[in-house]
Amino acid sequence: MPGPLHGIRVVDLTTVIAGPYATQTLGEMGAEVVKVEPPGGDIMRAPGPARSPGMGAAFLNCNRNKRSITLDLKQEGDRAALRELVAGADVLVHNMRMDAARRVGLAPEPLLAAHPRLIYCAIVGFGQDGPYRDRPAYDDVIQAASGWAALAAQAGDAPRYAPTIVADKTTALFAVGAINAALYHRAVSGEGQAIEIPMFEAMVAFLAVEHLGGRSFEPPLGPPGYGRVLSRHRRPYRTADGHIAAMPYTAAHWRAFFRAAGREDWAAEPALDDNAARAAMIDTLYERLAGCLTARGSAAWLELLEAADVPCAPVNGFDELLADPHLVATGFFERAVHPTEGQLVGVRSPIRFSRTRCETTAQAPARA
Repeated sequence: MPGPLHGIRVVDLTTVIAGPYATQTLGEMGAEVVKVEPPGGDIMRAPGPARSPGMGAAFLNCNRNKRSITLDLKQEGDRAALRELVAGADVLVHNMRMDAARRVGLAPEPLLAAHPRLIYCAIVGFGQDGPYRDRPAYDDVIQAASGWAALAAQAGDAPRYAPTIVADKTTALFAVGAINAALYHRAVSGEGQAIEIPMFEAMVAFLAVEHLGGRSFEPPLGPPGYGRVLSRHRRPYRTADGHIAAMPYTAAHWRAFFRAAGREDWAAEPALDDNAARAAMIDTLYERLAGCLTARGSAAWLELLEAADVPCAPVNGFDELLADPHLVATGFFERAVHPTEGQLVGVRSPIRFSRTRCETTAQAPARA
């Protein structure tokens, strides 16, 4: 069976990560995606490693299942070609600032007037009804502005960025969900619509789930932040010969862990049975956990914890992930031959539908 979005045509005017990752996901779901690149190509083609210029690893990993054409939207002839593409499309996605989009004829109002079934999706830095609407936005800026970078300071460290492009990729998934919802609405009503996905608001919403904390109430019942995940003792734990992740969560988990560690006194504490009391002493519990784990090596602890049904995992890098028994068994890493870049390793979509398939049907396009 083809993917669930088979028959849907997407015109992709996005660059860098947020937009391309969103449209790649739509392509994995079966949509036909046409990537429109400026002269010189998507800026994300440049960062390496790469076998050839303009075909960097990050570009290859968020532009599968797409065809590519080059259009210079400063030229009227190329803008006319884009209008023809849009006329035959179901979805248009861009991540330009809105003033720039309007200058090249991509304002939502005239496009939706001409094509009332079109789904128009703009991924922007900031909501267009606020004072930041014209500001440029990249992942580091949004991590700082949204509160992400400051969370490290609440945990007793200096503010820092996540070592992944988390704001772009999270925003991409908001866009995928919104586009699919708009396609459903169109199937029911026959009407297209414009969608705005602001990175700043998306990331604040993402973090607010747990970190709005005591500020969820008026008057506040406490400071913002979720204590369990902000504990200075919550981190991959040192063992006698490395590090592991261990996460006792329930009272049963904590008792099983302390017994495995030979601490019957801690396992017998009545506070473990009360969810609120256990949450209040979480920093102490994590400190005890860290102290116990140095007594044995990683493999021994993982065996003990798995036998006790305590959530745990090794601390993997990508070299380990490529050989991980579960990922090997599920065929998660795909090997393919790119027409210009040779043998490549990528990942399949993690989404499984029982009746339709998500799959990679084409590798990222070479320079158009």
